[in-house]
Amino acid sequence: MLVRTILVASDAPSVRAEVAAIALTPDITVREARSGPEVMAEVADSLPDLVVVDLQMGNMGGMAVCLELRLEASYGSLEHVPVLMLLDRRPDVFLARRSGAEGWVVKPLDPIRLRRAVTALLAGGTYYDESYQPLSVVSTPAPAGA
Repeated sequence: MLVRTILVASDAPSVRAEVAAIALTPDITVREARSGPEVMAEVADSLPDLVVVDLQMGNMGGMAVCLELRLEASYGSLEHVPVLMLLDRRPDVFLARRSGAEGWVVKPLDPIRLRRAVTALLAGGTYYDESYQPLSVVSTPAPAGA
């Protein structure tokens, strides 16, 4: 059995616990980090299969972590590692895209979306949470005689 490793990075214990709870399977090992520098040290020490990072982490947030991982990979200092970003609000999707994350989930987290995202990224795919996306506005012609 292939055992996959997920590194969960958040300074909030509840966020780390939520992610760890969906990954409680015999084929997944969960490691935790509480800050961006801790993530970088963990990744350099032992490359995980996936990094799940909270956008709003106190010291070096999720966007900075993702950008640093991409920069290190471009230099050849680290292997590429997929990143799932946990966003606080829908407009933060812009930040996740700009940082090169392979996926994102908008809070509040729920086990179904989180499990789908982790499964997709571990399989080499992407996951773009469509929750809380604004509805498209369709213009209609004005009624005749108006």
